[in-house]
Formats: sequence, structure tokens, C-alpha cells
Amino acid sequence: MTSPLTPSASPSAAVRWTPRLWGTLLVLCAAMFLDALDVSMVGVALPSIGADLHLSTSTLQWVVSGYILGYGGLLLLGGRTADLLGRRQVFLVALGVFALASLLGGLVDSGPLLIASRFVKGLSAAFTAPAGLSIITTTFPEGPLRNRALSIYTTCAATGFSMGLVLSGLLTEASWRLTMLLPAPIALIALVAGLKLLPRSAREKDHDGYDVPGAVLGTASMLLLVFTVVQAPEAGWASARTLLSFLAVAVLLTAFVLVERRSAGPLVRLGVLRSGNQVRAQFGAVAFFGSYVGFQFLTTLYMQSLLGWSALHTALAFLPAGALVAVSSTKVGSIVDRFGTHRLIPAGFAFMVAGYALFLNVDLDPLYAVAVLPSMLLIGAACALVFPSLNIQATNGVEDHEQGMVSGLLNTSVQVGGAIFLAVVTAVVTANAPAHATPQAVLDSYRPGFLVATGIALAGLLISLTGLRARRPRHSLVVARSTVPEVETERVPVRD
Repeated sequence: MTSPLTPSASPSAAVRWTPRLWGTLLVLCAAMFLDALDVSMVGVALPSIGADLHLSTSTLQWVVSGYILGYGGLLLLGGRTADLLGRRQVFLVALGVFALASLLGGLVDSGPLLIASRFVKGLSAAFTAPAGLSIITTTFPEGPLRNRALSIYTTCAATGFSMGLVLSGLLTEASWRLTMLLPAPIALIALVAGLKLLPRSAREKDHDGYDVPGAVLGTASMLLLVFTVVQAPEAGWASARTLLSFLAVAVLLTAFVLVERRSAGPLVRLGVLRSGNQVRAQFGAVAFFGSYVGFQFLTTLYMQSLLGWSALHTALAFLPAGALVAVSSTKVGSIVDRFGTHRLIPAGFAFMVAGYALFLNVDLDPLYAVAVLPSMLLIGAACALVFPSLNIQATNGVEDHEQGMVSGLLNTSVQVGGAIFLAVVTAVVTANAPAHATPQAVLDSYRPGFLVATGIALAGLLISLTGLRARRPRHSLVVARSTVPEVETERVPVRD
């Protein structure tokens, strides 16, 4: 573990990572890579799944929504469970369940069973994601060492998402079942490696019991919120069912807050949200992923439905953004050390807003290098700066026994933001759907949706700019020892 913060006059020095430390990080990166890979691969395969299993459009959407429901609904519980029962244990068990659900998803022959397997995969990811992030933040001491680890870790999400688009286009040509089966062997390899490499973590012994009421209310409110948002475009945003469901969510969340305020061992300690950095990180995560999911959804429709591009062609169009993130992965940590997250997050959001704004001018005969590529490069630069910085900002200054809780909270913000704003963008496009669906009229109906995505990113920029007002003093950190025994450490400065 790390030592307490103590003054140091030594200049910054490099830290050598041992093979075991690299192995630990790669196991955790594999799980993050699989989560993102699974989300992006299934979208391209949906038409083939529907045709093979004879599923209606309304049923087919639950192949995607089932995963989102399990993932977004149980993240808070997953994060706190990792703190209480041991991060290593929770991560490995959930990764094993993920592998099994992937195998079953590729072998089932009915829609309900496929949807059930997807829900279980989302549920397992809700435990691996916060457990994996908290293993990193408790293994790598706060400062440059952790910043570098988190920049590589978060890069794997973008890389997995980009690779998923390309792989799904290739695998679906043979069989949609391959897109379901592919994560299984990767997860099993990571599981075997994790049994040997992941540092052991003790259960939290001095906690004040298990917050069962909070766990029930928190999980129920998140499940109902995600379910309501996913169903709202189909049921109608102003329908009695949707309004009553949102009212029920508000009641459950109110009850959850009241329980957490009185609980001796809360699922989410509300005091953590008194930190301005923490609040900005959570809202930034909502805006970052919400805007990107909406943009990616509309851009995919634009390229495939209006331009007639193939799934593989579309995936390759997005590839420069993912490639830029992957190439910059080892450099972002040092950039954070130099400039701080409070500067990089606004800069990244500015790139994102500019990328979305440029895309507003696309037409029905775009020249890729002029009309599309600049936006993809700007969005790639935004992802490279914002996502690692949000993770660093959310987990810095948090005690080890609350890292799982904060990780679950951040991942919840990401997933709920994606679910809510994708539904909002879809609703805006549907409301502007033309009576006569000529290609130009359809493109014109997409533009309000692109404007909404741009507005969400702009809101993220404005929120992040408030962090520039706070001037933080510099501290330094003497690293005594990592939880991985072989790591060689020296004195390094810390910068938020």
C-alpha cells in the first residue's frame, strides 16, 4: 500500500514497472476492453440475430437494453461489494460469470435466453468495472504512477469499442454467434492470469455492517431509471406509464438518500459529493459519454442508411478516433502530471464540441478526408484527454476503503448518462421525422439530434470550466510500497 502524504524536496523521478505490475494492469485492461468490445460488437449483429431467431424489432432492442439494464442498474452495488468483500475476489468471480454468459449467449437458440444471457453479462460487468478500477487505484499510488496506469486502462475502453465495430463487421459475415462467443476465451485467459497476478485484498473488517436497505433501494432505483429511459421512446415520453415510472424513480431515490444519511455503513457515503472535484467528475462523465453515444448512434445511421456504407466501412470511418486514443495511451499520464485534470478536461471537451460542430455540415455526398476525418480526429483527441482525466479526478484523494464505491459511482454516471441522452437524441430525431422520407429530409431530421449531442458536450465544457477557479497547492508523495511487491518506486510529485 502507499504511505501517507509527506513533504519531499526531491525532484520527480521515473518509476520502473516490473513485469508483474504490467501483468496486473493488463488483466484489468482486458476486462475493461471486453466491456467496451461487447457493447459495440452487438449493434452490427442485430439484423442477423433478428433474422435467425425470428425476433421483432421491439424484442431485438432488448439484446442491447438487457446488457445496459444489468450494467447500469447494479454498478453502485458492485462498487461497494468490492470494498466489503475484497476487490480481487469480486473481480475474478464476476469475470468468470462474464465468460460463462458469453459462451451461453453464443449457443442459445431463443430470444428470451439470449436476452437473459446479455443481462447476466451486464450484471457481471457491473462488478468487474468498479472492482478493476479500485484495484488500480489501491495498487498504484496516487500521482504520476497512478495517472499513467489509469491513462492506459481507460484507453482500453476506447480501443475495445473501436475494435468491436471492426470485428463485428468481419465476424457477422460468418455468423452472429461468433460476436457473442469471442469474449469468452479472452475472459478465461484473463481469469487464469488474474488468479496468479492480481494482488490479494482483504475484506473490509471495520465496517459498520451491510447497508441492505440502501443496496435494495439503490439497485431498484438505478434499474428502474435505466428501464424507464430505455422504454420511453417506444412508450412515449409523455405517456402515463413513463411519467409514473419517473415518479417512482424519484420516490426510490429520495428514500435511498434518506437511508444513506442515517446508515452507519452506507452504500454511498454522501459526504464524498461535497468535493467539487468529485461532483465535476461525475457530471463530466454523464456529459462525456451521453454526448458521444448520441453522436455515434446518429453517425452510424447517417453512414449506413443514407450513404449506403457497409458495417465494416462505417467501422473503419470511426477507427481514426480509436487509433488516436490508443497511440496516446502511454503519454496521457505525463500530460496529466504536467497540466492537471482541471485543465485537461475542459480542453478535451472543447475538442469534442468542435468535432461535433464540424459534423453538422455533412451532406449526402461527403468527402471523407474533408467532411468526416477532422471530426473523428478531434473526438479522438477529446476521448484521449477527458476519459482518463475524469477517472483520475474522481479517485484522487479518496481513501482505499472507498475506492470501490467511488469507482461504482463514476461508472454509474457513465452508463446512466449514455442511456438517458441516447434516448433523448432518439426522441428528438423521431419528433423531426419527415412525412416524406427523402434522403435529404432524413438528413435534415438528424441535424437536431447532432445539435443536442453538441449541446450536451458544451454543458460538460461549462461544468468543467468551474474547476479552473480552484487553485490547488502542490503536494508530494513518498511512495513506500505498492501492493505488488516487486514494483520499484521513488519519490514522485503529485498534481491534481
